[in-house]
Amino acid sequence: MADLGGIEAGHRALAVDLSADDGPARLLEWLEPDGWPEIVVHSLGGTLGVRELLPTNAQWRQVMRLNFEVAADLNAVFIPAMLERGGGRICAISSLAAFEMHGALAYGVAKAALTAYTRGLGRAYANTGVVVTAVVPGVVLTEGGHWEKNMQRDPDYVRQYIKERLPRGAFGSPEEVAAAVTFLCSRHAAPFVGSIVPLEGGQARSFFGQ
Repeated sequence: MADLGGIEAGHRALAVDLSADDGPARLLEWLEPDGWPEIVVHSLGGTLGVRELLPTNAQWRQVMRLNFEVAADLNAVFIPAMLERGGGRICAISSLAAFEMHGALAYGVAKAALTAYTRGLGRAYANTGVVVTAVVPGVVLTEGGHWEKNMQRDPDYVRQYIKERLPRGAFGSPEEVAAAVTFLCSRHAAPFVGSIVPLEGGQARSFFGQ
């Protein structure tokens, strides 16, 4: 936040566990109605270490809560406020795992729910000025993330993975995802109602018809 100029430049930050039952309510209380945003990016997500093919009910609830329910809870409050103002932008970060058996199963199912929800919600509000979208990244190389650690442990495996699985011959980057999200949150994105935008670099050939 300091890089953006901090509070003096109008930027604020709050550390809150949104996956907790009262997490979204705490965020909303902190924002207060007059401070509710015109742009919302749902970037919360993760596997929570649940990689079993047959998760317990508790594990399912945890993963679904983090990857889907929090976004739905916040949208239920933010969208009416956006409608009163005449418009807004909501963009969710989905995953290629939503369409393919790619990584943890429970995570993929939760992202599939988020994607279907985004598509339906976006179309429902298509003529209101509230544009609801999602981006679908493939494999993204992040600092300290899974693939950076793999590059350090087994670079030969990573090179083979890139050769066999990534048509453009490179991982995606956070900057590429951010650029797409920035566009979808801009005034230029008015036609993108309910759009699910692939950012997988050609990886998801079966789903996107490439």
